Amino acid sequence: MQGYNGQIAVDAAYQVIVAHRLVTNSADHRALVPLVDDVRAHLGRKPREVSGDAGFANEANLAALKKRRITAYLAPGRARHGGADAAGRRRLTKMPLMSAMAAQLKRTGRRSRYRLRKQVVEPVFGQVKQARGFRQLLLRGLDQVGGEWAMICTAHNLLKLEQVCGVNQDGCGRQSGWWLPGLTGCGA
Repeated sequence: MQGYNGQIAVDAAYQVIVAHRLVTNSADHRALVPLVDDVRAHLGRKPREVSGDAGFANEANLAALKKRRITAYLAPGRARHGGADAAGRRRLTKMPLMSAMAAQLKRTGRRSRYRLRKQVVEPVFGQVKQARGFRQLLLRGLDQVGGEWAMICTAHNLLKLEQVCGVNQDGCGRQSGWWLPGLTGCGA
């Protein structure tokens, strides 16, 4: 999305987008805390864990997550493909939280919860771009584009929920007790 930066918070179990943001700033680090706050507002509870790439990692974000008692898995740098060092080439002197995060990710290696980011969030972006064919925005202006991004996220969620719950032509879910309001043909 040229000129805009869309971020999402995704549920690990079903790949449902639980919070989203769209900004004109290319820096991701400013979006982490508002995304976490949005998750709490939407779900009524804070997330237990947060995983994000190097763009989200800085001392302020790690401190904010620690204050909220949320376990963080944020890569402090960009490691080379297959590289073991989570800090990459970045110098982490005078950054105690970033240094601790790098040591934690290096210590856990391939078992790190950080690696789940590639299985949870990244596929959602791929599904939105490839499977849904979303390559560019149709509207202009931050408010209108924000609305378009919200609609894209909602469409993704509806398709995910349909996969999980399933709907037949009568509007009835395959699982008992699930129902789409406004559709006829099923009893609760």
